[in-house]
Amino acid sequence: MKKIENNFVVTGFVGKDAEIRQFSTASVARFSLAVGRTEKNGEETTRTSAFMNIEAWRKNENAASFDKLTKGAMITVEGYFKPEEWQDNEGVKHNRVLLVANKFYETPEKEETPAPEEKKTTKKGK
Repeated sequence: MKKIENNFVVTGFVGKDAEIRQFSTASVARFSLAVGRTEKNGEETTRTSAFMNIEAWRKNENAASFDKLTKGAMITVEGYFKPEEWQDNEGVKHNRVLLVANKFYETPEKEETPAPEEKKTTKKGK
């Protein structure tokens, strides 16, 4: 039987500054990530966007990394899916899938390609 991993990697823009809550030994940052993709239908191409809810936990001594989670920052997030269920005050059951970030890092706007190496030519004397 194949082992199925619960993980994801996604790149997008932080929707608004992260909401950070600090506890005695750990802190949590909750933020939205705007992601998009291009869809082609015949000759027509459209861009579809969506917001994803992300949650990241860190020990308090490592919480400085949350400073990167500001509106408009382009980041890549790696993590896993966490299903949640709850019941509201009226007894209605709700559920959602939360994306929990194991790591996140700034993403360069475009890949940098190394400059071509100069070819050295040598002239041999006769």
